[in-house]
Parts: sequence; structure tokens; C-alpha cells
Amino acid sequence: MRRLRHRTRTPRGLFATLLTALAAVAALVTATAPAQADTTLCEQYGTTTIQGRYVVQNNRWGISEPQCVTATDTGFRLTRADGSVPTNGAPKSYPSVFNGCHYTNCSPGTNLPARISGISAAPSSISYGYVSDAVYNASYDIWLDPTPRTDGVNRTEIMIWFNKVGPIQPIGSQVGTATVGGRTWQVWSGSNGSNDVLSFVAPSAIGSWSFDVMDFVRETVARGMAQNDWYLTSVQAGFEPWQNGAGLAVNSFSSTVTTGGGSPGTPGGPAACTVSYATHVWQGGFTANVTVKNAGPSTVDGWKLAFALPSGQRITNAWNASVAPSSGTVTASGLNGNTQIASGASQTFGFQGTYSGGFAQPSGFSLNGTACTTA
Repeated sequence: MRRLRHRTRTPRGLFATLLTALAAVAALVTATAPAQADTTLCEQYGTTTIQGRYVVQNNRWGISEPQCVTATDTGFRLTRADGSVPTNGAPKSYPSVFNGCHYTNCSPGTNLPARISGISAAPSSISYGYVSDAVYNASYDIWLDPTPRTDGVNRTEIMIWFNKVGPIQPIGSQVGTATVGGRTWQVWSGSNGSNDVLSFVAPSAIGSWSFDVMDFVRETVARGMAQNDWYLTSVQAGFEPWQNGAGLAVNSFSSTVTTGGGSPGTPGGPAACTVSYATHVWQGGFTANVTVKNAGPSTVDGWKLAFALPSGQRITNAWNASVAPSSGTVTASGLNGNTQIASGASQTFGFQGTYSGGFAQPSGFSLNGTACTTA
């Protein structure tokens, strides 16, 4: 089956000293979970799971030459991208990572599709790695449909172009500019014959960003290209290459969707988890104590709390949990003896880190793929 998802045409102090010493001692007894081995996919539509909740896909649909992606703990890199296609036609492929459902393949634990009117927030974080010797875009895709479908092409595609290299441009024509998520974008609108496409093009390359997907969904509804009773079916981040592309990478990716009062899947229901994040901050460094409460009806076995560290922050050591990687989208995992969280119970862990610029707290907390509220 040809999985054509995109068509584009031409015209990502003492007290501090004491804290540091205590954290160093704690780090000595902290076990670090072994990193997941990288997985290379060369099959046309090959997929694998990362972080226990997202799907990485090779998705080579527009060319017969080989393409391979290597899935990492936090994202993927394009390790082979042979061949090229004309820049006045569709790209070669869309190697990507997603939360949600793509051609009946749904990511583990996802609460998508979800009705737009029932979604209160959809925080996401992305970090891209670019190359200069290729023609491509870095495309973040949001798919909307009148029905909660998990197969085929949806009615409306929102594309966020974080970067473009070469003589390419979105489908349709530019219809103006807009400020969305605090940034200014060129806005393009058109149809590829299968679905409507609304594209937001960054005037210059964006390497990484944390934002709310719903800002772009609401802008699309306001422009009449979707309705509030439609469904958000998937959130995807990757690349559309026309020529070459080896070396392109999604360094890290996170996506959660909060419905109603904070519960995925049940608008207005109680949150399934709550996170308390307490910090002590000094110039260039900080410690954080994190408590995650399971507010759901069942025990969470093998708990993993994912969240996006703000740009410039790096974890140096941790206690009562394994936390990896050290920056970007990180995942805290329970160690031997505290890998479960019973219904109504909590687990607490902590870490020490450094930061540059202004200090900020993380975003997009999710427990085993379920969005959490913050206390």
C-alpha cells in the first residue's frame, strides 16, 4: 500500500555546596538503566517503538532506491537516503516519529484520536539535526479528520516547516502571515487532491522548540479548514527529502494530549497522574525533587515519567530513579524496588543539573504515555 501522506510542489554558597555533596553521594548508589540498542530500519514501511510510546517509521513511499533510518533512545537519524526526485513534484519519503495512529499503526498507550473540543492542551517538544548537502524540509505534521479514523489519509493536514533547504515550497499558495505560538509564520493553503493542507513556514530555521500543538489546531479551525467536533488523529515529526538526506535527525521528540480536565480519553474526567516539581536554584545550577502520583484506578507497573527539559538545562546526576538522556526530552524510570506505583500512591525521585540563561521548569509530563497535570 502506498502511504502517501505529503505532496508538495515548487512555484526542530555553602548550602549549594552541601547540596552538591549530598547529590554526589546519592549518585554513587544510583543505578543507571542500560540504554536501548539502536534499531536500523530499511524496509519500505518499517517501524519500531521508542520510549515505550512513540513509533519511528521509515515511510519511503516515493522512490525505489534504498532508505534507512536508525531509531535511537529519543528519536531517529536518517542513515541512508539514496536517490532523488524532481523538486517540482512530491518528496521521496517522510521518515518520522509519531504519537497517534498512522495507517492502522497506533503508538503504544496513545489517547488519539481525540475530539478537538475535548482537548485542553497538547504539549510537544522537538529537537532537529540538520545537514546542508540535501534538498528537504523539516516537517512537523498534525492530522485532523471529521471521524476518529485510524487508517488512510485524513481530511486536513497541518504542516509546520521548521526548516527548508533547496528550491521547494508548500502545496498551494501563500495566503498571508500569522503569529502562532509566539512566532511569526508564512501561511500557505492548498489541496493535494487527497486532503487539504495548511502550512506554517518559519522565515528561518528553528532547531528546537517546545509548544502546544493546539495553538496550530485552533488557528486551522479559525480559518475554516477544520471543525471543533473533528478529531486530532496523530502528531508527527520528521523530514521530507527530495535529494539525499543522510545525516538528518530528530534528536528528541515528545508529545502528550490532555483532554477535558486533564484525563486522556475521558473529557472532564479526573487526571490519571499528578506531578509535583520542587526546585532549589542557584546561579548556573539546580536540584529538583519530583513526585508523581498515580491517580488512575490501576497499578502502573514499570513506571516511566517523560518530560521535556527547557533548552540549556542538563542533568548531571539523579537519585531514586534512572533519568536519561541528560537533556532534551528525558525519561525517569523506576529502579529495583520502586518500579510500581499503586493506585493512589506516589513515587519520588530527584536530580541535580546545570542551566544557562534563565531558569524554567519542564513541560509535557506523561506517565507511561498518559499526560499528567502539575500540582
